[in-house]
Amino acid sequence: MALASFLSAGRTLSRHCRVPYSGLSRRFISSKPSLRRSWIYVPSSSERMLQKSLGTGSDVIIYDLEDSVAPSPEDKANARANLKKFLKEADIGPNSPHITVRVNDISTPYFEEDIKEILSNIKVGGVVLAKTHAAEDLDVLSNALREAPLAEARAFPVEIIPSLESARAMWNLRDIAAWKSKHEPRLGGELKALMLVIAAKAFGLDVVDMYKDKDYLRDECVDGRQLGFTGKQAIHPSQVPIIQSTFVPTPEEILRAAKILKGLKNAHISEAKGAIGIDGEMIDAPMLKQAEQIIAIAEAANLTIPNV
Repeated sequence: MALASFLSAGRTLSRHCRVPYSGLSRRFISSKPSLRRSWIYVPSSSERMLQKSLGTGSDVIIYDLEDSVAPSPEDKANARANLKKFLKEADIGPNSPHITVRVNDISTPYFEEDIKEILSNIKVGGVVLAKTHAAEDLDVLSNALREAPLAEARAFPVEIIPSLESARAMWNLRDIAAWKSKHEPRLGGELKALMLVIAAKAFGLDVVDMYKDKDYLRDECVDGRQLGFTGKQAIHPSQVPIIQSTFVPTPEEILRAAKILKGLKNAHISEAKGAIGIDGEMIDAPMLKQAEQIIAIAEAANLTIPNV
């Protein structure tokens, strides 16, 4: 299982966890990196939106059982039943979006049923824990996932994505970012995403920006990517293409990366040794790693890689 986290200030980080089942193993095993540019919320209270969700084009779908659902026990139960039925019947394949569910926080009477009824479906690859305040909250989630029906049937860990929405969560950010399950990752989960760029990079996590302004979405995406964020949350399918096209390398970045890889290959320089000059710039091992990442993302997004 993997940990990812969304911060109310506007950013998110991520890591993952998974489980064995022959029918779904190919869904998660791929030599291509998994793109996580757009993360769209879908209210589980709406059967119509559930049916349309797989056609949004988003890299990640977050089926919501929390804030978008009215707080009454009846409404929560109905939303959970809607999502359970939808996931059971949905055709989730290798080319489908990554399926994630935002569950109610651990202090509510709905948390345990959310895990029991929804995370028992092995089509669900990640769980967003609302209102995560401390690393101990992730222990509660990890324990619940370990005890969920069919936990042993998973071939890969479930990705845990904590939603950080309080001053207390920010105070505990270091511990949350460094969290590891007390169980083996396949059963207990691993960190997948967080919200602050520096914390995310320090712990090798994805960083997902929060949607804020529909009129300036593209500018927000450009600014977020320049700050180091790897994706952005969305609340409507119309936002997905803008997000998808922005959180990828530019043609100039891809060209530079291709030149670096070819230059270092020709010079027979390993990751740990030496440096060469390309276009008047000294290139060494850290730049090689960055170039490899850029090319991997470009290939995953089916962008053109120039033959240099």
